[in-house]
Amino acid sequence: MKTLSLLGAVTGVALFAGIRLYATVLTVGLCLRYGLLTLPPELAPLGVLSHPYVLIAAGVCAAAEFLADKIPWVDSLWDAVHTFVRPAGAGLIAFAAVGKLDPAAEVAVVLLCGAVAFSSHAAKSGARLAVNQSPEPFSNVVLSLVEDALAVGGSYSAIAYPLVVLGVVAAFLLLFLLLARRILRRFRKKT
Repeated sequence: MKTLSLLGAVTGVALFAGIRLYATVLTVGLCLRYGLLTLPPELAPLGVLSHPYVLIAAGVCAAAEFLADKIPWVDSLWDAVHTFVRPAGAGLIAFAAVGKLDPAAEVAVVLLCGAVAFSSHAAKSGARLAVNQSPEPFSNVVLSLVEDALAVGGSYSAIAYPLVVLGVVAAFLLLFLLLARRILRRFRKKT
């Protein structure tokens, strides 16, 4: 059960880091700092997220992302740059969390978390590109606010309810794979 909880917490954080890396780090860090979350012993290394330096860096970056994400096309440019940053950040968080496991298990968890973050990032970026096609800016702002809320609530839940979030991650990945297959088939038909 402890292994599943650990896996649920780190893959859950990775899922939401793929949407909003800095908000995820800031949420978990602030919740730890102010006692809203308590880490189980196997996740104790994540306590580093509550360090003032980490909170300041995450806060500055989260504020910049919050603003950039509300402007059509600027959000897509931001996402393009973060295609590399979000999965790497999720992998680093996973590495910090599981740093005392067997090296093979560490590598497997880090790769899994990077892949989960990349998948959620790809889904988010694709949705934003589709919404940016709309001439009105309101749908973009609404979708951005939903993403903000999802990242904050989801990252909290990943630590507080890791087994539930593990189910959410598994469902998301299954849906992502099914949709990716459909999209690839449509591209093949068009070419």
